[in-house]
Amino acid sequence: MSQTPSQEDQGRSPDGGSPRGPIGKVWLFLRQVFDEIKKVVVPTRRELTNYTLVVLVFVVIVILLVTGLDRVFGTAAEWVFGDGAAEAPAQEAPLEELPAEGDAEEEAPADDAEQGQDDGEDS
Repeated sequence: MSQTPSQEDQGRSPDGGSPRGPIGKVWLFLRQVFDEIKKVVVPTRRELTNYTLVVLVFVVIVILLVTGLDRVFGTAAEWVFGDGAAEAPAQEAPLEELPAEGDAEEEAPADDAEQGQDDGEDS
């Protein structure tokens, strides 16, 4: 039999009266938490090692399964849709190239330097 109180008894005072206040409900909750913690069985070192190995093997199997499915579906998609490189559309001739932004900036300091020399000569 279970040692935890039934749904009807939870939250009520020991004499079966009206529901407890908020502090009584918190105390009841904490008591039930500690009762459940006492039921926990800590695995031995050997059990923990076995459980860990089982999880790792399972994860590796799932990784292999997903990788295999990915390759199968990828190959099927390439077979159905093609790899995209066989029929590339012809590209139009490139438009007239515009001067790079760096070209305009290089000319400006040269003009400033000449103006600076001219100012120095006038003084």
